[in-house]
Amino acid sequence: MSLPSNVHISTHPCLQAKISQLRSQSTTPRETRALVEEISSILGVEAFAQGLALTKTGTDRTPLGIEYETTTIDPVDLALVPILRSGLGMVDAINALLPTAVPIYHLGLFREPVGLQPVEYYNNLPFSKSALSPASPAAAFDLGPTANTPPPPTLRDWGVQRVIMISLLGSRDGVRKVAESWDQVQVWVGAVDDRVNEKGMIVPGLGDIGDRLFVALGK
Repeated sequence: MSLPSNVHISTHPCLQAKISQLRSQSTTPRETRALVEEISSILGVEAFAQGLALTKTGTDRTPLGIEYETTTIDPVDLALVPILRSGLGMVDAINALLPTAVPIYHLGLFREPVGLQPVEYYNNLPFSKSALSPASPAAAFDLGPTANTPPPPTLRDWGVQRVIMISLLGSRDGVRKVAESWDQVQVWVGAVDDRVNEKGMIVPGLGDIGDRLFVALGK
């Protein structure tokens, strides 16, 4: 499958087996939540390996009294941005991989029914220019189960230098559209399916992950 170089499709066998389980209509809500977290963890490890860098923080001593150099990741340069509502199922897994607490902001999007274009309905990014408002991070991790539409323009308006999208699944055309939307975007996805149907759902896909996670039908 020919896709832009900033698209990374996981080949991890455990992830691929879990994607297969997640596709099944017989997977329960409890199992769905667990699989979304487990797949997100694998994708997060792969994305963080290329998207983050270490910062030296000083020295410490091991229980044997031996001095060693300590390192961490600077949380000022990183933020997690889950897309409501289904992105919430990925946050804990991604956040647990990081050695320190990082800001978590939320964006709410829905697809309008005619053109299937994303519409923003909620945004808690700290746009304020006051001295108390945090600066925009160098990298924002856009968390949503499906990579089918480009990162919200709101992220670029906020001043983010790089967007790393982590998604369980994408469609071929959707992933290409995301990758070509901005030079500073990286896409990490578990698998890519061929197409979407007339309702904008990826086929064969995963169904509506938001509905499956929260056992509640969306509009």
